[in-house]
Amino acid sequence: MGKAFDVIVMGARCAGSPTAMLLARKGYRVLAVDRASFPSDTVSTHLVHPPAVNALSRWGLLDRLLATGCPPIHTYSFDFGAFTIAGAPGTDRDAVAYCPRRTILDKLLVDAATESGAEIRQGFVVEEIMIEGARVVGIKGRSKQGGTVTEYADVVVGADGRHSMLSEAVHPEQYREKPPLLAGYYSYWRGLPTDGRFETFVRDRRAFAAMPTHDDLTLVIAGWPYAEFAENKRDIEGNYLKAIEQAPDFAKRLRSATREAPFAGAAVPNYFRKPYGAGWALVGDAGYNRDFITAQGILDAFRDAELCAGAIDQSLSGARPFEEAMSEYQHTRDAQVGAMYDFTCDLATLEPPPPELQRILEAVHGNRAAMDGFARLNAGTISPTEFFAPDNIEAIFAAAAARTQRASAS
Repeated sequence: MGKAFDVIVMGARCAGSPTAMLLARKGYRVLAVDRASFPSDTVSTHLVHPPAVNALSRWGLLDRLLATGCPPIHTYSFDFGAFTIAGAPGTDRDAVAYCPRRTILDKLLVDAATESGAEIRQGFVVEEIMIEGARVVGIKGRSKQGGTVTEYADVVVGADGRHSMLSEAVHPEQYREKPPLLAGYYSYWRGLPTDGRFETFVRDRRAFAAMPTHDDLTLVIAGWPYAEFAENKRDIEGNYLKAIEQAPDFAKRLRSATREAPFAGAAVPNYFRKPYGAGWALVGDAGYNRDFITAQGILDAFRDAELCAGAIDQSLSGARPFEEAMSEYQHTRDAQVGAMYDFTCDLATLEPPPPELQRILEAVHGNRAAMDGFARLNAGTISPTEFFAPDNIEAIFAAAAARTQRASAS
């Protein structure tokens, strides 16, 4: 059995191409395959939060994104009806977010992986995961033009999404599972400027958001509880517009805009999967997924790519045993995303905030530092653990009390 590759990556979007790129830059022989041919669209929240923008910068790819004309997002605002919290999602170093079309972002990442020395086979359908004993050793598949081929590697990485073929073949342990909580649909609208703001509206068992993307378009997504998924699917547009009518000012803005595309959407499960085993690893949605309400998918994919590529490098270079390096990858991933997973799942129920959280949000309103902190929490710039730390909450309440005293005195 000859091995033409050290690593094969299944899937070449936001998790797969960076994984292939980073390993190829280390000098490994990498093959990445994808059934799509790029540029290619996919259902996505699109949002590249500031920490993910920092990853693009580290990889030397941010200038390429900027060159596409993708507008920056400098403010995240959260309209709760009675009040709005608006703040900066990033830090001075990484101040802004972006909302690129996936046709543009994914092509940019595929091109970067190719330039790094990885072989990319587009329009390639994997038909079988090759397993010998209990070890994954390669893939069998075909391109549109050619016949069936079998390729072998030391490690096969599944970056092939929630319905990962690799995951289905190896049956990894799945834990901290939650069923789908929210159903959401989006489209692109022309004539709906947001002036560099990612606008979120939270209403009675409804939430929707708007953010600027390429070509002077604005992505608008609306969601409702999963219990209403089947019923509301019969009239997506009607229910989408009805949800937005709960914020009359925004609804008025939307009525003056023009929808430029069909609706796209999904409802997704929430889970962690053990992301490695004999001869295989998982990155991105294949290994971990949470509801899209906090739009963490691209950030998670980039984080996984760096962590997984680093662990595979340690193993293939002989620096650490495979089990030890990959176990640390799993532990680090779970530690970094665990609090956001819980926060996201709580938000995705669209239940009214508990009284204590309502008090916190009211205290945050009008406090510039606290509003920036809330925006950074939602951007993944800081952890929910950091924002909701007792010392921070105490300081927020103290500042709110001081504001009330000053207002009374005046």
